[in-house]
Amino acid sequence: MTRADTHAARAARTARAARTHDDAAHGQDGQGPAVPVTADGLPDWLDPVVHAMRTVAPEQLSRFLPPESGVGRQSAVLILFGEGERGPELLLMERASTLRSHAGQTAFPGGALDPEDGDPATTGPLRAALREAEEETGLDPAGVQLFGVLPRLYIPVSEFVVTPVLGWWHTPTPVGAVDLAETARVFAVPVADLTDPANRVMATHPSGINSPAFTVASALVWGFTAGVIDRILHFSGWERPWDRSKEVPLDRRS
Repeated sequence: MTRADTHAARAARTARAARTHDDAAHGQDGQGPAVPVTADGLPDWLDPVVHAMRTVAPEQLSRFLPPESGVGRQSAVLILFGEGERGPELLLMERASTLRSHAGQTAFPGGALDPEDGDPATTGPLRAALREAEEETGLDPAGVQLFGVLPRLYIPVSEFVVTPVLGWWHTPTPVGAVDLAETARVFAVPVADLTDPANRVMATHPSGINSPAFTVASALVWGFTAGVIDRILHFSGWERPWDRSKEVPLDRRS
């Protein structure tokens, strides 16, 4: 592929993402009510995230992109920004250690799309992200403003095609593990802790794969979730220099 072809492909993907975002904002899937998506009224500190969302290409987020064949289970996660006592923060959850998939891992609220969520190409991921967040953490979706989506990504080990949905938690409500069989705990992590170089490490899998990770809130955040957070921090200009030689080994069962 020539450089011109590469630029053309990237432009096409960006255009498709923009159309999907517009369709989602206006509920043009013919299934269920419109799901509002707007960046109006967000706090100023979220401006870099909004800019990154509108300009980042899929391959800049991950080397694992949805297969062209279309295989994979459609899913969505809610990347929810709030503002706590220590400033901007992200809502995360720890999955129960008894689950068959991604047991014990720290993750964004989210899960697979249900048929009632609607079209996976438009508003389906938006509805799924809010529905799953409510089911898993007990948050009130009425207090969340969705302001966009990131390009779809792929998790090879579970064959999930994941749409990251971005939200602003303008009216926080109490949250916690709704079903302990699925969720061990729900917690918010200050962005300041995520950008602190002391909390940045490389997670090393026995297979030899290294990936960015975070040691925050008595948890090791790694894998898909850490990868997305790492890219958001980078493209938002929030990343601080950190020591990538500091490694934390993962269990072979991870």
